[in-house]
Amino acid sequence: MPDLSMPIPQSFEASSPDRAAVLADLRARIRGLEGLGGEGARVLPFGLPDLDGAFPAGGLPLGCLHEVAGEEPGAGTAFAAHLLARLASTAAPALWVVRGRDLHAAGLAAYGLTPDRLIAVRATRDADALWAMEEALRCKRLSAVLGEVGGLDLTASRRLQLAAESSGVTGFLLQSTARRSAASAAVTRWRIAPAPSWTAEPGVGDPRWRAELERCRGGRPGAWLVEWCDGALVPTKGPERAIPAPASTSTPVRRPVPVGGHGPSWAEVA
Repeated sequence: MPDLSMPIPQSFEASSPDRAAVLADLRARIRGLEGLGGEGARVLPFGLPDLDGAFPAGGLPLGCLHEVAGEEPGAGTAFAAHLLARLASTAAPALWVVRGRDLHAAGLAAYGLTPDRLIAVRATRDADALWAMEEALRCKRLSAVLGEVGGLDLTASRRLQLAAESSGVTGFLLQSTARRSAASAAVTRWRIAPAPSWTAEPGVGDPRWRAELERCRGGRPGAWLVEWCDGALVPTKGPERAIPAPASTSTPVRRPVPVGGHGPSWAEVA
């Protein structure tokens, strides 16, 4: 349990510049206690000013746990794959704990997560998936760990958050909105829904998502309409810039036709 006692320095009652410096130091220490890191904390900017401005340090905090819930499986998976792709490298790959047998390597590569930077672990039970995710989060050779785990309680999510804090590895819980828990120790909680695409020409436009940040420690919740274009998240183009209400029908996330080549590295938890 961290020591929450933070004596206020006598300089707090000094001049305004000194007071501002003391407040900045206290805020940094509080962020550290919350698992957000202090001065020099690592973040992952989205490159979208409105979205990055919702976070206390200008980007998604790293070295902690995040929760991504998809209203439809394709939207949540695509959004999570993009985040992992931004973090993974050949020297420090990402690890994906899979519950089923439908992890599509070519589909993930379309969002930047190529097989040479991904390790996949298959688990058939929630208990095995949680164990694999917690152990992987403690491995500093990994850049990020994603687990397809639903319905975990606050204690289990707290264990994952502590594991991420101890190693600096970023964790993601990929869940459906129907199975997510009411309480979670995750630093951010996202709800991702597909939105109708738009194109000026006949055909199918770029994938578009409604990304809702429901919770962010020290930040501001909000919702943004973004689309995947030329290998990056960009603000929406076309006439629909307002955030629409979630719809029951929408354009599905496009998946490329499988191509030759090797898939991700696999391991299986019996």
